[in-house]
Amino acid sequence: MSAISSKLQVIFAARTACKYLGTKSTRPLAANKLLSLRSVPISTSSVVWSSSLPTPPPITHLPDPNSEEGSDKGKAAEISETLQRVRQWLEKFKQLDAGTLREAKGIEMSFSRSSGPGGQNVNKVNTKATVRCALDAPWIPAWAKSSLVKDPHYTASSHSILVTSTTTRSQSQNIDDCLSKLRNIILAASTENLKNATPAEIKKRVEAHVKADKARKRLEKEKRSSVKKGRSGGYDF
Repeated sequence: MSAISSKLQVIFAARTACKYLGTKSTRPLAANKLLSLRSVPISTSSVVWSSSLPTPPPITHLPDPNSEEGSDKGKAAEISETLQRVRQWLEKFKQLDAGTLREAKGIEMSFSRSSGPGGQNVNKVNTKATVRCALDAPWIPAWAKSSLVKDPHYTASSHSILVTSTTTRSQSQNIDDCLSKLRNIILAASTENLKNATPAEIKKRVEAHVKADKARKRLEKEKRSSVKKGRSGGYDF
């Protein structure tokens, strides 16, 4: 029984290996090759999982490093650390393949007939792709939602982003186009209020210009005031 069980395990391992290696051959393999396949590690790096979406940091709004609050050393360090976490998430999301969003939570996909001129598949097959993304999805940054609700693709009735595509006559390609658009919309909203800290040298230069401008305006005001006093002084007879 142990020999039969071992043989069945080998056959199962071979079939599993053939499945992941993409071979369509049903021809039996040599016993030594079957045994070697049992120890071959199967890479799943190319498999797309919804868990591969980067989790955004729990930040409701992006701090301004150039604000008065950012001038405090303690607060400045905290703001810098917060913005660093945001940029790390953005970098991961930028490198993300748009197709990963297919399995993301809050994504709904549907198809309908395309409008416009006829042709092969057009007006005959449901090739128009529609992707709806709920804004309460956990992978969408909280700080981006204030910008997303102002986006033209936002639908208030469902509190979601609605994207459509009729670029090609292929359902799959139109879905990919929708997901790519959605990814770009979220990226744009996530970076809209992201500001970089102004270097100290530039800050000093700006402060000097502001100070000089205030001094110039003060002198001009004093000059105008002096002219008015001279005009209203009257004449002695």
